[in-house]
Amino acid sequence: MSNEQYQSVIEALHECMVACNHCYDACLREGNVNMMADCIRLDRECADICAYLEQAIGRGTPFVAELAEVCAKICETCGNECKKHDHDHCQKCAEACFKCAEVCRNLAS
Repeated sequence: MSNEQYQSVIEALHECMVACNHCYDACLREGNVNMMADCIRLDRECADICAYLEQAIGRGTPFVAELAEVCAKICETCGNECKKHDHDHCQKCAEACFKCAEVCRNLAS
């Protein structure tokens, strides 16, 4: 598959990475940072795997399906954590994570 064929995947990965990075930064500014620790940790994990998969696709990695499966799992876990919090940044992050998880699951299958 060429990079053009992966364009929607790349866009979902990038949007998720940006949302997770924004959520991570915003969570650090919340009044009770300790309460946000799991969210912050998962935001970092999710942003990192999305960025890695985006780069790996650009390189033409032969491990797209395997990486997409891992990415989907991390995105879903991050989305589930973020949706527990009422903050707007968490809700937007959860939405981006669930969208990315779905795209990655489709890619992995």
